[in-house]
Amino acid sequence: MTRTALVLAGVRPGGDLLADFAGVSHKALIPIGGTPMLERVVGALRGSGRIDRIVISIDRPELVTIADVEVIRSGTSLSDSVVDALNRLGAPLLVTTADHALLEPEWIRYFLDHVPDKEIAVGLARSDAVMAETPDTKRTFLRFADGAFSGCNLFHFRSLNVLSAIRLWRVVEAERKKPWKLLRRLGPRELFAFLTGRLTLRMALDRVETIAGVSVGAVELPFGRAAIDVDKPADLILVRRLVEGA
Repeated sequence: MTRTALVLAGVRPGGDLLADFAGVSHKALIPIGGTPMLERVVGALRGSGRIDRIVISIDRPELVTIADVEVIRSGTSLSDSVVDALNRLGAPLLVTTADHALLEPEWIRYFLDHVPDKEIAVGLARSDAVMAETPDTKRTFLRFADGAFSGCNLFHFRSLNVLSAIRLWRVVEAERKKPWKLLRRLGPRELFAFLTGRLTLRMALDRVETIAGVSVGAVELPFGRAAIDVDKPADLILVRRLVEGA
């Protein structure tokens, strides 16, 4: 079976302050160790040995000069871009982002090898693993009774049934840096469980399944750096130091 990967590389509405900071038109083009982040992500996908087709979603397709990839024009948001890609490319579909500059082939293989039998799977890393590998990073963690987790910008969509659930992604996209607001959306019972320290990750995912109308699972990655993406200047400095040893 051909496995397709989508790399989200477009600019969010309103522009990208980090791209401006780095002096490039798109964050995806910021060099890390002499190589643009987008190329680093494509290289990791190829190196995994699990991806047959790589598609890049970007608002200016002419900027992509990487050989042997397909390019499609992105939507006005990440969620719109994913919906468009699923309609064009079909499923299953692995999705990651161009700012996942530390992405390694081993992480991709691990994620795909452990994808649960769910319509949607997300990659997560525990806070202790993240902080053990990058103690000077500042991440947003969702804290549950069984641990605190950060997203790893790895998603797996098993079938086109997930299209009906992408509306929930729009909410997550808008509030991804505000865990409290996301937890409130789960409902009063889950919020009470959270406040009393009883809300587990699986309980939260079960509630998400009910809201989204599709099955949802998580892959816990044992790689702390998998949670590090490049969203702000401090991230860029950190990632460059990790890659370049500066």
